[in-house]
Amino acid sequence: MENKSQAGPHAQAIAHLRSADPVMKRIIAEVGPCTLRPQRDRFKMLASSIISQQISTGAARSIKKKLDELLGSAGLTPVHLARFSPEELRTAGVSPQKAKYLLDLADKVNQSEVNLQNIGRYSDDKIIQQLTVVKGIGHWTAQMFLIFALGRPDVFPHGDLGVRAAIRDRYDLEELPDQETSIAIAANWSPFATIASWYCWRSLEVAKAK
Repeated sequence: MENKSQAGPHAQAIAHLRSADPVMKRIIAEVGPCTLRPQRDRFKMLASSIISQQISTGAARSIKKKLDELLGSAGLTPVHLARFSPEELRTAGVSPQKAKYLLDLADKVNQSEVNLQNIGRYSDDKIIQQLTVVKGIGHWTAQMFLIFALGRPDVFPHGDLGVRAAIRDRYDLEELPDQETSIAIAANWSPFATIASWYCWRSLEVAKAK
């Protein structure tokens, strides 16, 4: 009988990871099926990533709720967001710096400097290069876009704290791995590093639940 964890659109990736890495095989068994699905609203995903930077999940959720209320029925779109001032965004709990970042994102999308509609046609590196022209979007945020908006299969965010913590915990390291160590461990995950990274994040949740 087919393993439950191998069912669905990520079957090939999971089969590879289970075969290539015994530690990842155990993580997959604990976590279960991969439920990663690309988010369709690319602009909203980027705006959400900017809001979430360096604050807790709860705080980010609260700000996003207030921002949705501020924007009203028109929603979080680049055209609508651009109509608001930094001061107005602050009433939703958005910091002054992040308000500038959000408006810069809206402006660059509205001016087609960042073409979210067609960005999926480009390579990962080209997408990162294009997104990082926006203030407040660095390499990590661009990688999150590749993973959660475009569903690119082989993205390894080696600088992500959650991924590094999972590698430390599950690969029996004494401290958080540096870039060289992380990349060496993740070498076996290619060409499905995205799915492995997702399992790293979920493994932390499983451990916390226990």
